[in-house]
Amino acid sequence: MTIRNSLFATVAISGLLAVATAGSAHAAGRLNVICSADNEWCEMMETAFELEHDIDVSMVRKSSGEAYAQVRAEAANPKLDVWWAGTGDPHLQAAAEGLTEEYQSPQLGNLNDWAVRQAKNSGNRTVGVYAGALGIGYNNDLLAKKGLPAPKCWEDLKDPAYKGEIQMANPNSSGTSYTALATLVQIFGEEKAFDLLKEMHKNVNQYTKSGSAPIKAAAVGETTIGITFMHDMVAQIKQGANLTVVSPCEGTGYEVGSMSIIKGARNLENAKIWYEFALNPRTQSIAEDAHSYQVPSNKESKIPDGAPRLSELKLIDYDFAKYGDAETRRHLLSRWDDEVKTAPQ
Repeated sequence: MTIRNSLFATVAISGLLAVATAGSAHAAGRLNVICSADNEWCEMMETAFELEHDIDVSMVRKSSGEAYAQVRAEAANPKLDVWWAGTGDPHLQAAAEGLTEEYQSPQLGNLNDWAVRQAKNSGNRTVGVYAGALGIGYNNDLLAKKGLPAPKCWEDLKDPAYKGEIQMANPNSSGTSYTALATLVQIFGEEKAFDLLKEMHKNVNQYTKSGSAPIKAAAVGETTIGITFMHDMVAQIKQGANLTVVSPCEGTGYEVGSMSIIKGARNLENAKIWYEFALNPRTQSIAEDAHSYQVPSNKESKIPDGAPRLSELKLIDYDFAKYGDAETRRHLLSRWDDEVKTAPQ
């Protein structure tokens, strides 16, 4: 594995050399993890876990949609043990298809309701590890320079004034963008949502693979507007970007970032050790050190400074069970491919 010196420093400062992981003991061996969070957080988790446990972690980073595709493709001969982070919808789909292992953590009672609901909806085949709301972010300098109106609502994004100014991810590869797709369907109804998406398509300059890429592009002036999770916008602002975070006027959806043990995991006991480690409040509290600003699932975890507070936002009653369902997901993605991605610009 590759370890940055800065990660060692951060982990040491956070006191993770002595993390007391509920229900786990030291165990020798290996663990194969696929991570759907940002690289820095993935690497920090890998480093912290190896410092606490005599287990060699092999980790690969892929977006939620790509991770689900790999888990599904390897179902007959699993090479992964744990899928950590990424939007909850594909985790639920994997659970429904029997691709993940049933496991109930002894820490479940310490988790927020939305994290517990994720476990219940999946038959304890996945669990919530963090939450974050979807939003619109824009570069203040570019907006002013181009004389563009500030977007306040989802419907504003179909304004022809934004032609070539919007960036979002492809919902096939990105759990973030699938959450956006499902959010618009729940707010407007399917037909009106797809009408809106086709109008927005005329203004999109790129569909990225990663869900956080659009706001990173906005932060450095490569696009004016990015559609992604608000916590990714906060991360860029914390690093000096001149961005504005918008919670759309119609309301917005949110993700329950999740974690699953792969069915047929070769290193099952070590996977359970990771599971407990990842739910521990001291582990969850290092997220801010990795410039990640999601709301952690354990009630005892430290909420990062600047993290969007879900209670202060106009959140929709996001139907995780329905939009994490395999058939619903396939239908919406197929329709997006047929009607939006290929539409004229």
